Amino acid sequence: MTLILRRGDLEPLVDMRATIEAVDAAMGDVARGTAVQPAPALMRLPGSDSGFLPMAAASQRAGLAAVKLLADVPANAEHGLPTQRSSIVLVSTDTGEVLAVLDGAIPTRIRTAAATAVATRHLARPGSTTLGLVGAGALAVAHVTAMLEVLPIATVHFWTRSRATAHGFQKAIEQHGLKVRLLESPHAVAQSVDVLCTLTPAVEPVVHGASFVPGLHVNAVGARPRPDHREVDTEAILRSRVFVDSLPTVRQKSGDIVIPVNEGALRFDDLEGELGSVIAGLHPGRKSEDDITLFKSVGLGLQDLAIGRLLVDAALATGRGVHVDLRS
Repeated sequence: MTLILRRGDLEPLVDMRATIEAVDAAMGDVARGTAVQPAPALMRLPGSDSGFLPMAAASQRAGLAAVKLLADVPANAEHGLPTQRSSIVLVSTDTGEVLAVLDGAIPTRIRTAAATAVATRHLARPGSTTLGLVGAGALAVAHVTAMLEVLPIATVHFWTRSRATAHGFQKAIEQHGLKVRLLESPHAVAQSVDVLCTLTPAVEPVVHGASFVPGLHVNAVGARPRPDHREVDTEAILRSRVFVDSLPTVRQKSGDIVIPVNEGALRFDDLEGELGSVIAGLHPGRKSEDDITLFKSVGLGLQDLAIGRLLVDAALATGRGVHVDLRS
């Protein structure tokens, strides 16, 4: 039987602390050789700006193979529809049975925040107390929740173009009891924080390396998975020790990295390497208090797999979802 989990089934099952630990273990497993994470191939039809990205992975730890199909349809914005949609299929590595099919919106949101928290745990200064956010939508709310699990955050500085979004963000995180300030620019945010997260669907840079201060850790998260889209400029990459979630994936679909390489300012070999190698103890993370570190997050099918395992187990324990016999 296959378990079908809709968005409404998944929301009550989210456990951010458990999600962070699952993503941490999964990313380390790639470096340890007990998980497989191939680079995805972006599919586009002639004359269309839409992209379709199958994100596959397999994990010995979870006993699963998985694929998430991400549909990136920018034109949806004109019709009030989500520009990105996804679904996740989980398959048993023992029997090949399709164990579950999940709506991808909630797993994507929480896995993105969890991956940022994992990177911050391993790369930021341990005593960091001030979090900066460029962008203040649902992903920013999830990032605050995740960061509180790994750092003693007391203050949040953020920037957004929309006053309505700013108000909604402040209301959404008020239960945490943090000191929250809306600043006038991304530059002002970057100059005033210990950890900076960029969370916008930008095409051109909104954050510049000239704003970076010694000791800063940056998570570049929001740009779409396209080689011509980026949130941070070339100077930001050149001033930082850069870690990524997947080198093959970054080479194909991260404009934050691909554009500086195409400019001749950077080589892929200049990157520090994958975060999983830091987690597994195979590569050093932060080397000094003054290091500027940057984690480029493009998102991995293995992260979706790890979170899918958690959500399916929680759904089975609580009786959520619908069971379907796909063979009948």
